Amino acid sequence: MSNLSRLTIVFLLVTNIVTAQTPQFDFQNPNLSISERVDDLINRMTLAEKAGQLMFEAPAIDRLGVPEYNWWNECLHGVARNGKATVFPQAIGMAATFDTELMHRIGVAISDEARAKFNENRKVGYMSRYAGLTFWSPNVNLFRDPRWGRGQETYGEDPQLISQMGVAFVKGLQGDHPKYMKVAAMAKHYAVHSGPEKLRHEFDAVVSQKDLWNTYLPGFEALVVDAKVEGVMGAYNRTNGAACCAHPYLMTDILRKKWGFDGYYVSDCWAIQDFYQGHGIAQNKTEAAAIALNAGTNLNCGNTYPAIVESIKAGLTTEAEVDKNLKQLLPTRFKLGLFDPVGTVPFDYIPKEVVRSQKHLNLTYEAAQKSIVLLKNEDNTLPLDPHIKSVFVTGPTATDMQALLANYYGMSGDMRTILEGIVDNVSEHTAIRYVQGSLLDRENVNPMDWFSEEAQVADVTIACMGITQLLEGEEGEAIASPSAGDREYITLPPHQIEYLNLMRKKAGDKKLIVVITGGSAISIPEVYEIADAVLYAWYPGEKGGQAIGDLLFGKSSPSGKLPVSFVKSMSDLPPYEDYNMKNRTYRYASQDMLFPFGFGLSYTQFQYNNARSSSALFSKDKKITVSVNVTNKGKTAAEEVVQLYIAKKNRATDDPIVALKKFDRIKLYPNETKTVSFELNASDFSTYTDNGDLKLEKGKYAVYMSSSMPSKRSLELGSPKWGEVEVRVK
Repeated sequence: MSNLSRLTIVFLLVTNIVTAQTPQFDFQNPNLSISERVDDLINRMTLAEKAGQLMFEAPAIDRLGVPEYNWWNECLHGVARNGKATVFPQAIGMAATFDTELMHRIGVAISDEARAKFNENRKVGYMSRYAGLTFWSPNVNLFRDPRWGRGQETYGEDPQLISQMGVAFVKGLQGDHPKYMKVAAMAKHYAVHSGPEKLRHEFDAVVSQKDLWNTYLPGFEALVVDAKVEGVMGAYNRTNGAACCAHPYLMTDILRKKWGFDGYYVSDCWAIQDFYQGHGIAQNKTEAAAIALNAGTNLNCGNTYPAIVESIKAGLTTEAEVDKNLKQLLPTRFKLGLFDPVGTVPFDYIPKEVVRSQKHLNLTYEAAQKSIVLLKNEDNTLPLDPHIKSVFVTGPTATDMQALLANYYGMSGDMRTILEGIVDNVSEHTAIRYVQGSLLDRENVNPMDWFSEEAQVADVTIACMGITQLLEGEEGEAIASPSAGDREYITLPPHQIEYLNLMRKKAGDKKLIVVITGGSAISIPEVYEIADAVLYAWYPGEKGGQAIGDLLFGKSSPSGKLPVSFVKSMSDLPPYEDYNMKNRTYRYASQDMLFPFGFGLSYTQFQYNNARSSSALFSKDKKITVSVNVTNKGKTAAEEVVQLYIAKKNRATDDPIVALKKFDRIKLYPNETKTVSFELNASDFSTYTDNGDLKLEKGKYAVYMSSSMPSKRSLELGSPKWGEVEVRVK
């Protein structure tokens, strides 16, 4: 019997006892509908009390028995900022797994820990920030430019990948109980938001309707329509002139009317203050509060909504508008069971022992192992022999826990660094020497070289390089970034490249392996040239070091795929402030990439053959199946992510060159062949119109089934030749 089944039985038994108690007010009665309970509560509150409940720090109303509640909580890759929790790989790393089933399990694990921690916090009366059940995750913004420090929080640059990973995560978080929601997830930051960080409080992101619908909105639509996400957060910036927290087109026409969203809308924190301090659409707090409220921002993360009473006195809004917003906001608290007696909600019985349980630790290890991308493996340098005589480990991230954590993280007492993962994998007679050798973000102050000779002596040098959240992150967070969290250059810090050149020179004919951490695409042509093998590890979470060590020494085979493409240099990028998709991401860029989207090598060799389609013709309301045989031609069992891309022949100039539509992760043993099939329908061959409607366009389409984005560069880097079929849409 599953844990949820046991909880349900206990829930049914206890409910009969608890609900027999007579509630003082109707809103406390679990047997009434949520709308009846919400109406009853609103009708009992004074105007000042109503305004208070629109704040993220909602105060208690003692006379009504309404407890205090803080709406602000985070779980980007584990319960964050609230003590002990399992630390999963950063979101961009989880995206590199291309594994929706894994993503769902991670969501379930995080929500279990969230409920367990909430249950314990409630026992001791701790209801402060980060202790509630309304989680402001995930981030489904499109990662359009590697300079954006918060791109690490996203699922990459492809709308389909973002949508599928986000939906799986949200469903895992919120659960499927018929009455109660386990936790409330959120889609952020709605809708066109991806830097620059230092301009976000005043910036206007200008986009075409085609880019809006085909690139920036699909992730949000998927979470609202398919995952039924409970919350949506408005971004700081403006989009096409209107502030995202007071945007009638985005908030009402699209979100509420077209997509049927019935959850709550919250401002990003202190974003309404930007109305008069950055965007110039209000004169003061009183005007700003009214503008946001009237537009449907139900909850204020900030300190603006206390001015609502004055806004009403000034005739800028009405109490009826307050009630309307409360009717959209308060149901979330009822769905979570926050107004029901303790013991009536099945999740009240999730015990504290689930927090950082062995099952969850195994899960974060699995996620880290599946996320790591092998970018180069010349002459089968990897995997290493555990009985190797000597290893030199060096570099600024080898023992750096920040390189595991990323941002928005929880706390673990058992972080495994890269050095520890390497040491755990070698034999007792292997000589290991570790010297950091290089600072993370600046040149060494001491010019003396007491370390490079180690590369001459050791059989292999493992250089752990990259960046951490010191160099990329949210405004004010990345304390080593001069650009408010954004990256001023997209290479490794120059002194790290100099250090690697020194290691290459000293190592001579011996092997140099480079392990890179980071949350974005790092341009590393020099590193690719001088290294024998390159692993990209993202920010791999608390078990990341162990996962890296196990991969280096062959306990598992790399299977991660790039959720972002790596450009060769900054000159390949359009201006950062330009939100036009031309020459951005693999879908629209005409230039060759250093590493294409979806790329990632393995310790084995896969072969794709016998691509076929159930029909060469396709029409509306019809479905076809395309298939390909995938064979493991090597000697190592491994997992492969089979990716399906569609390209329209004779496309319009502003259509995607090629676009990911489906993907599937499979495991193959040596000499094993599996047939991978995908069902395609009209939406897979359609694009959005300027009104947000899908339009099926006639013509010929190439359908690719591949190990990476189909391109000449993918083949040069070692990806197998893809399977291809042609489909004509009539």
